[in-house]
Amino acid sequence: MTWKTIKVSFRNKFLAGILALIPIAVTVYIIKLFIGFFDSMAAPAIEKALGYHFPGLGFVVSILVILLLGILVTNILGKRLFHFFENWLSYIPLVRTIYKTSKQILSAFSFSTTGFERVVFLEYPRRGIWSMGSVTGQTIGRDGTKFFNIFLPTTPNPTSGWILFMPEDEVVPSEMSVEEGLKTIISAGTVCREKMNFVQSDGR
Repeated sequence: MTWKTIKVSFRNKFLAGILALIPIAVTVYIIKLFIGFFDSMAAPAIEKALGYHFPGLGFVVSILVILLLGILVTNILGKRLFHFFENWLSYIPLVRTIYKTSKQILSAFSFSTTGFERVVFLEYPRRGIWSMGSVTGQTIGRDGTKFFNIFLPTTPNPTSGWILFMPEDEVVPSEMSVEEGLKTIISAGTVCREKMNFVQSDGR
């Protein structure tokens, strides 16, 4: 094994380690930040009333706040109040951008539970170029032709896109799950399967 090969192998493994570590670190950091935020607000008042330190108070308060927020946004009055709050945030430039971006990302990951059946491939916008979409339903034309209703998302923001009605025989099934498809779109193809079945059933 040459020195160049060793350096390349070391670099690849090091980068792989970083890519594996970053999501874990970000998740831990956000959870710690979230719990610490509520802990700093609730702990002083509650501990003063109780007269002693209560370990894990921030975690308990965080769970209760999330539960109460969930109850709030799932009733009619709560939805209106939350909508008013979102409109208010839209007037603050930097906050508006951060909030809108984070909400779009979270909405993207909830697609698998909102009618997106499976990931498929289609030759679009022309023959020889393949696009990835999600089947949302089926339609039958006047002549009896069966069509797939396909949502063709944009990248890296899959919350926008186009709806296509493609003949059933022009759509190629994919072995990818909806979650895998979303990862591919959001990462702009950097997180993607090495092999894809871009082949029609008739061999084209």
